[in-house]
Amino acid sequence: MFTGIVEEVGQIDRITLKDNSAQIRISASRVVEDARRGDSIAVNGVCLTVTDIDAHGFAADVMQVTLDYSTLGTLAQGDPVNLERAMSAAGRFGGHVVQGHVDGTATLVERTPGEDWEIFRFTLDNAALAPYIAHKGSIAINGTSLTVAELTDLDDGGVEFQVSLIPTTLEDTMLGHLRAGDKVNIECDVIAKYVERFSTVKNNSSQRN
Repeated sequence: MFTGIVEEVGQIDRITLKDNSAQIRISASRVVEDARRGDSIAVNGVCLTVTDIDAHGFAADVMQVTLDYSTLGTLAQGDPVNLERAMSAAGRFGGHVVQGHVDGTATLVERTPGEDWEIFRFTLDNAALAPYIAHKGSIAINGTSLTVAELTDLDDGGVEFQVSLIPTTLEDTMLGHLRAGDKVNIECDVIAKYVERFSTVKNNSSQRN
């Protein structure tokens, strides 16, 4: 489990795409200080298992389903990525419950600078995720725990949403590198997903009875 509080911005050393998987190597220093082979590290919000590690970075394998639901397959050498180690039992819960199970992607529409923060406006690439996005609710964007500041329902069933980023977030994560048209990984609030699942199962059971 993660909290969405990015520890370090790493850099893609290499990514090797195969027929139905990929291998990724990332330069990093902080997240490898106490990590071991088999540990979990979130890369742009995607929970990956460390397969090889040294003082300069780590490697991980990426399955096809992860490539299908995330932007990892589009990364190139030199790209910055948000990194977070799995939360320890004694750690502070600074963000929200983040599983590292990306639900899909969103596209950055525009950035609007402000005096004390910057507004990022996104549209979902999959309208089916719209019910899980709530005004003032939590959302993880490339593994960064954020709050939905504004929400607009679209005619196609999707949503457009905004988040406000303070200078610290822009400087300490890779979100400050984003430009209009860039795609990001989205993880919706896990509580919303379980509520929907419970409601669906309950309704189906009631109909059978």
